[in-house]
Amino acid sequence: MSKTVDFIVVGAGSAGCIVAAELARREAGSVLLIEAGPTDRSPLVKMPFGLIWLMGSTRRDWCYQSTPQKHLGGRQLAVTRGRMVGGSGSINSMVWFRGRRDDFDNWELPGWSWTDIAHAFEAIEARLTPSQMKGAHPLSEALYSMFPEHGTEPPTPEHESAGVFAFNMVGGRRRSAADGFLKPAPKGLTITTEREVDRILFEGDRAKGVALADGTVIRAGKGVVLSAGSIGSPSILMRSGIGPKDLLTGLGIDVVHDSLEVGENLHDHPAAGLHFAGPGSGYGLTPAQMPAWALAPFQYAALRRGRFASPTVEAGAFFNARGLDAAPDVQTHFIPYMLGWQGKRYVYGSGYFADVGICRPKSRGALRIRSRDPRAAPEIDLGLFNHASDIDTLVAGLKRLRNLMDEVDFGNRRAPEAFPGPSLYTDDALRAHVRDHAATAYHPVGTLRMGENHAPVSPRLSVRGVGGLWVADASVMPAVTSANTNAPSMMIGYRAGAMIAQDTK
Repeated sequence: MSKTVDFIVVGAGSAGCIVAAELARREAGSVLLIEAGPTDRSPLVKMPFGLIWLMGSTRRDWCYQSTPQKHLGGRQLAVTRGRMVGGSGSINSMVWFRGRRDDFDNWELPGWSWTDIAHAFEAIEARLTPSQMKGAHPLSEALYSMFPEHGTEPPTPEHESAGVFAFNMVGGRRRSAADGFLKPAPKGLTITTEREVDRILFEGDRAKGVALADGTVIRAGKGVVLSAGSIGSPSILMRSGIGPKDLLTGLGIDVVHDSLEVGENLHDHPAAGLHFAGPGSGYGLTPAQMPAWALAPFQYAALRRGRFASPTVEAGAFFNARGLDAAPDVQTHFIPYMLGWQGKRYVYGSGYFADVGICRPKSRGALRIRSRDPRAAPEIDLGLFNHASDIDTLVAGLKRLRNLMDEVDFGNRRAPEAFPGPSLYTDDALRAHVRDHAATAYHPVGTLRMGENHAPVSPRLSVRGVGGLWVADASVMPAVTSANTNAPSMMIGYRAGAMIAQDTK
């Protein structure tokens, strides 16, 4: 591995793969892409159903935990983040949504309106070719009848709609940013795995390389791009001396630039759901389904079809929680599988699950490192329901979801609600259910928001207060988009490649 390159990109996730590839493709200079985890060469990564074993795997998931959440009775939540080439895009459910057009317009940042960024989505989609899932469960296929006027096309957050989602899968296999942009790797790009970055190295106020956790130093002639995600990127910045001065000095870290908002603005899509159970409904562990489960690995190996070709989240909807004549403010993920609500991983029975997630939460949390040791997990306060309106919206959404699910034409596959059960119908009872069972959609964003003036990152993605340092991942989003964040993260990576190449010409 060369010890000197033009650019170092830290993190081979959904954005990092693309920014590294685009810098090389645009001949901006030599690029080294550093990934802390292993490669994505695993059958479980490529098989859509493999995500159930990847999430929580200490080899391929960072397995972070939140702090005890004040409004969830002190519960700690899993903060799942991919730790391999492809990042979270190699362990997620592959749902593909750009977001709503006004998500980007509302950022009110030069260069980031919908008209500015639409072409980036088009360029990425030309490589990844996401499309609506084929071979979805009949329950998933029926979900479009929740809003039949939309038809059977994938639902959209632009208006109320339901149906089978679009996914970044091709031929029954996952197609991540790594697959679309690094295979083969462009000329001038080198990738190294299982090398964790400790901190960025500066000469004066300019980034000139990185120090790895094993002590190795790698120099960068033109600069460093952080693409380690909403948890990793602010953590590396703080260990490098960029962050709130009082925090850094308290940990014995020399301050390079006092940046109060580093780690602030953390937020995610909070969600809570309804479980339905009954014979003959969804996938599950029942005697009648055992032959199909036994056949599933062989069917997938031979035909790339069947249960193992399912990403589990097959369909969903967007609607207004209160039934107003307004844009959708909640999203539903529909899983045609029996999911246990008793805290067990595997449960017997047949069923399905639908949740409600808030498209644009108002609550905010924060991230802080606890130590200068890169092996120490940061303090991750998701701040769920710090803003009272979020839980109000979620409760309203659950009430309307019940009514909408009653209207779906599931035929003889319909099952009754098993948990929390229709007896929980008052607002107070549903609030208690949310506090006891809500989690997130694994879409953390915002910890290094783009903005004017005092924001940590400029609209050109450069870190304020220093030179030769950029951020390209979901951490720069000022506000989360109205659906799954994988596609917008890739868009940010693509835009970063163009901006950094132009700005360092």
